[in-house]
Amino acid sequence: MSDRTPIVYGFTSTPIGKVLLVGSTSALIGLYMADHAHTPPAAENWLPDRGELDNVRRQLNEYFSGARSGFEITTRPAGTAFQRAVWSMLEAIPYGTTVTYGEIAGRLGRPSAARAVGTANGQNPISIVIPCHRVIGAGGDLTGYGWGLERKAWLLRHERERATLTGG
Repeated sequence: MSDRTPIVYGFTSTPIGKVLLVGSTSALIGLYMADHAHTPPAAENWLPDRGELDNVRRQLNEYFSGARSGFEITTRPAGTAFQRAVWSMLEAIPYGTTVTYGEIAGRLGRPSAARAVGTANGQNPISIVIPCHRVIGAGGDLTGYGWGLERKAWLLRHERERATLTGG
């Protein structure tokens, strides 16, 4: 993002808590739980959004109401090449399903990198839209979700119930 592109922020309420949205006129760059210790504070140069994030809010509302299973939001997460590769893999996980950290590592051609995948997954700055909640431990355990395992379980249950209802 160039220094001339203003970064905007705003909030929206969801069934799992208040969410901080960070973006610009062209892309979403952050989606965080507002009450979480690792949520960044608004930077001095960020501006309150004046509608720039309304499309993100609308799509999140549709997701949480069960009317949307995928997002049509341009994202621009800042990260290393490896992190961006992992996050790209997350976007390919179908709604209502899960994969393991090891499966993602294998798909990246780095089968011994499950822990590195877990670290990159945990540093995903655009949760829900880039669905890091769909990644589970090798034994099927819900592991490592920065927003808390209760929220991860809620998101997975929400998606599975809707996928079953729609035959997806």
